[in-house]
Amino acid sequence: MMAGAAEESLTLFRAGIRAALEAWPALQIAVENGFGGVHSQEKAEWLGGAVEEYFFRNADLELEEVEDFLGELMTNEFDTVVEDGSLPQVSQQLQTMFRHLQRGDRAALKEMASFITQRKCKVRATALTTARETDEDEDDANSVEEMEVAAMNDGAVTDGVCPQPPDSQTIKEEDIVEDGWTIVRRKK
Repeated sequence: MMAGAAEESLTLFRAGIRAALEAWPALQIAVENGFGGVHSQEKAEWLGGAVEEYFFRNADLELEEVEDFLGELMTNEFDTVVEDGSLPQVSQQLQTMFRHLQRGDRAALKEMASFITQRKCKVRATALTTARETDEDEDDANSVEEMEVAAMNDGAVTDGVCPQPPDSQTIKEEDIVEDGWTIVRRKK
């Protein structure tokens, strides 16, 4: 493979990673609501480089390994447990793009990044929260709050701009529990 072609493939792979992460509702909800602290946006940008480096340092990754890596990053960097079934999907996209990069298939890389970007506008993210039931006998102030992120397909795309969902999220001080987890509720 010629040096110019290899560089173009790498650029396309990076763009594909960025597109996949930007289209991932779980990550976007975490960033928009500051689950990663004041530097949530910077962490999301850093995540792209971390994913790229992970693929280059580990040959022939299994899908489960990619899922575990992404899941750990979401937990460690954004205090978010992804339970919407999107981890395998995003992991598969990233793994497929890496295989295209290894084969030098620039056309497939370009097509995949474009497809992900187009689909991003069709996905509407909503966040729900469930709390595990604790026995009344236990006086457990640190009950585990889980964030569940659900993505629904919503065909509404207008002029290539992703419309904001009408029920955007806001976080109130009382929604931040002692152990650092954040409860996300829909505005009424």
